[in-house]
Amino acid sequence: MHVSALKSFLDFQNTYLNSIKSKNLITIVEIGSYSFNSNIKNNILKKFKYIGVDLNKGPNVDVVLDDPYTLPFEDNSIDAIVSISTFEHTEFFWLTYLEILRVLKPDGLFFLNAPSNGKYHRYPTDNWRFYPDSSLALAKWGKKNDYNPEVLEHYTNHETGIDVWNDYVSVTIKNKDLRGKYLNRIIQSKNNFTNGRIDESAEIINHVKTQQDQNNWGWKLHYKFRKKIWQIKKILKF
Repeated sequence: MHVSALKSFLDFQNTYLNSIKSKNLITIVEIGSYSFNSNIKNNILKKFKYIGVDLNKGPNVDVVLDDPYTLPFEDNSIDAIVSISTFEHTEFFWLTYLEILRVLKPDGLFFLNAPSNGKYHRYPTDNWRFYPDSSLALAKWGKKNDYNPEVLEHYTNHETGIDVWNDYVSVTIKNKDLRGKYLNRIIQSKNNFTNGRIDESAEIINHVKTQQDQNNWGWKLHYKFRKKIWQIKKILKF
């Protein structure tokens, strides 16, 4: 897990998870939990129960899925589901989204973190990048399938000097009629983001029209260098 993704999860925990009031243990499920370096489990408060699910056995995996589009949990049973750097590798992520809505409690939350840019990285495939309207489109897909989700907020992260991914981050509640349980939003106290919305408002906060990659000088220089090398090879007929 890259640094900015972990930071965005901690923002989610502080803003949303800490506000959940329950007599029972609050359950958090992470989809794609296999740990290569850091992980959210070591940063989750002790009052939460963590379950890590993945397609492969390994560190930080509690449940191995037989089917990537079927979660082994009952309807309306999970308080929060977290997906970090996984949806870009999921071929049919819209099916995963419906399964997430099925198992979430009515007031349950889905935290999505996925890259808006970055290098091609297969695990085992690399299929998608997420942009400002992505979570809104998913919410419409949920409604077409008889759910009632609402995007409480979304934004594109720009942590200068930390990572090159420009993470797309969104928080969705399963039933929009219960959104009043969560009064605070991450971007109300955040500075380094673009193209944010609160509660599916028409107003875009920190609107930037350029492509996400164009907001990162490191990647701009990288692509200019690669383009120059390609041009030289073409001239020399390598």
